[in-house]
Amino acid sequence: MRRRNGGAARAHPLTRMPATTEALWKHDLVWSEPGAYYGLRDERTHGVEIRLFLTPALLETAENTLFDQMLNATRFPGARLVVITPDVHFGYGVPVGCVLLTESSAGAIAMGPVGYDIGCGMASARSSVPAEAATPQRRQSFNREVMRRVALGAGGRSRALPDLATAEFERLVRGGAEYYIEKYGARIERSRAERNRLPVDDAWQPPWAGRGKPERGVGQLGSLGGGNHFIELQRCEQTKTLFVQVHTGSRGFGHGLATNYFDLARAEKPHAIKHLDLGYFTPDSRFYRSYLNAVAAGGNFAIINRLIIIEQVALAFEAVFGSSIDLVYEISHNLVQLERHPEFGDVWVHRKGATRAFPAGHPALAGTIWADSGHPVLIPGSNKDFSYILRPLPGAAKSAYSVNHGAGRRMSRTQATKTLNRREIDDAYRAAGILVNSDGRVPIDEAAPAYKPSREVVGCVVAAGLAEIQYELWPLASIKGM
Repeated sequence: MRRRNGGAARAHPLTRMPATTEALWKHDLVWSEPGAYYGLRDERTHGVEIRLFLTPALLETAENTLFDQMLNATRFPGARLVVITPDVHFGYGVPVGCVLLTESSAGAIAMGPVGYDIGCGMASARSSVPAEAATPQRRQSFNREVMRRVALGAGGRSRALPDLATAEFERLVRGGAEYYIEKYGARIERSRAERNRLPVDDAWQPPWAGRGKPERGVGQLGSLGGGNHFIELQRCEQTKTLFVQVHTGSRGFGHGLATNYFDLARAEKPHAIKHLDLGYFTPDSRFYRSYLNAVAAGGNFAIINRLIIIEQVALAFEAVFGSSIDLVYEISHNLVQLERHPEFGDVWVHRKGATRAFPAGHPALAGTIWADSGHPVLIPGSNKDFSYILRPLPGAAKSAYSVNHGAGRRMSRTQATKTLNRREIDDAYRAAGILVNSDGRVPIDEAAPAYKPSREVVGCVVAAGLAEIQYELWPLASIKGM
């Protein structure tokens, strides 16, 4: 195995790659012993380094189609670095589990590396209730209480703010949780959240209508959505107490914004943007600042959405277990943010299916409660596998202060639907004592076999020195939109 640009390359000692034509790119990767990642930088990447944080086993099973998507990420104007996280799988234009750094002054704001679910993210809360209190009857009661309060599925409508006017909605997506709490109050302490709002310019106006129809989101604040979004009751292995976790994003609003701006980008540069998923804006574009505002507004929707849902979950928890829950952390992924990196200076950091991981002493944490410890990182597994709360380490600098946002799919939704047996899946969950929704029927495209083992994925992060495990969480009851 040799570098394309000359010089001997050192393979990971455990690597055994199949020598098929499709997998040849895997043989060109260079193992970085100090960094504990695979690297590639040659004429195909236009000199931009790609760092892949994968175990040999994860690399071997990685889809070969990922290579073209990784190359796509290196070709955005001003690209400086591409990081691939261990949950990587095929996405829109670029992989899910991709971090892209572009120059701050002249580089592109790329849209595929943000995605359609702008600001999607996680919230985790803990209790002092012993895990054994979650009897089968109480798990059933908990799921029913939550499902009574929170609408599920792609078409779910808000139950917390059912008659929201468009003008009030616009105030919310501009003001984020700051405005929401001031206007509607707060049932749960938010001081441990990543942020309360992302700034939106006063002059920015949402691009209503169009093909995306972002107005779909006006009536969806406080609803879970479908796909991989969930609410979960969990047992913490370290404390032997109950935790809850929420994963959701910006619903029809974020998706509609992304759709409309993808269309605007391609219409503006049809000669440069051949594929819709590879849309971008550079500073000379009249939509550059507008798209950044859209990302902020979508992010604010997602922040409020998680806040409303975790409040409703807290009420359900109290009704069933007679105790309160306290926020551990709330964090967004699927964003582009201006950050300073020790290697590259000021850069736009795009995280698609990846999450921020700032360790102790990071300048962005100065003055926060996380300054001396680093902020928590919330990593969900499938709903029949462990989830994790990690603490970032200084080594996260080599992954652009980013880690995976979950376990990552190893089976497409179509493949899962065609190959998995519903009765076997439902029986397996029942035998494990995990209740899904109120009837025990597992959404087949979201069943555990469709996902990578979370311990292997998180083990890769730990082995690379990016973060350490703080809590390991096992699912007891899971709620998902069908």
